[in-house]
Amino acid sequence: MKKWLILVLALFMLAACNNKEETNEKTVSESANENTVGFEVLGDKIEKAADIPEKEEKQIIEAFNEYITAFNEKDIDRYTKTLSKNPQGFEYDEDIKAAKTAFGQYNIKRTPSDITIVKYNEEEAQVYANLDIKMTEIKTNTELASSGRQVTVFVKEDGKWKVTSVYYIGNES
Repeated sequence: MKKWLILVLALFMLAACNNKEETNEKTVSESANENTVGFEVLGDKIEKAADIPEKEEKQIIEAFNEYITAFNEKDIDRYTKTLSKNPQGFEYDEDIKAAKTAFGQYNIKRTPSDITIVKYNEEEAQVYANLDIKMTEIKTNTELASSGRQVTVFVKEDGKWKVTSVYYIGNES
C-alpha cells in the first residue's frame, strides 16, 4: 500500500500538479484556452515537428534538460526558474510547495530518453520524452521504479522557454 502512495506522489510531481491526465495509448490531447496539446504514438515512432529554427530547438531542449536536472538535483531555486509564472496546467505556488515536500521526503531521479519536439510555433513548444523514474523514500529506503511518456509544454516568457503544463502517461506493467 505504501508503494502506491509513493507512486501517486511521483505521478503528482511528474505532472507538475497537472489538473488532467489522459490514458489513451494512441493519442494524448488536451484543450485549454483554445490550445491543443497532443501527439500521436504510432508504434515506437515519435515525429519531430517540422521547421523548428535551429536556435529555438537548441533553447527548447536546453530548457527541458534544465527542468529535469533541477528537479533531480532537488534545487528548488533552479526548478522554479524553469516554470512559467502564469502556467496553464498547474498552480505555480502549489507546485513549488509540492516540490519542496517531495524533495524533503524522496530521492527522485527522472531519466528522459527519445526527447523530441513534437509541436512548435514561435510562442509554444511541446517536448515529448520517455521517462524512467526511480524513487526512494528517504525515511524508509523504500524504492519504486516506473516508466511512462510525458509531453512538457513550454511557452516563451521574456525571451526564455518556461514550463506551462505537463502531461504524463504511465506505462502499464
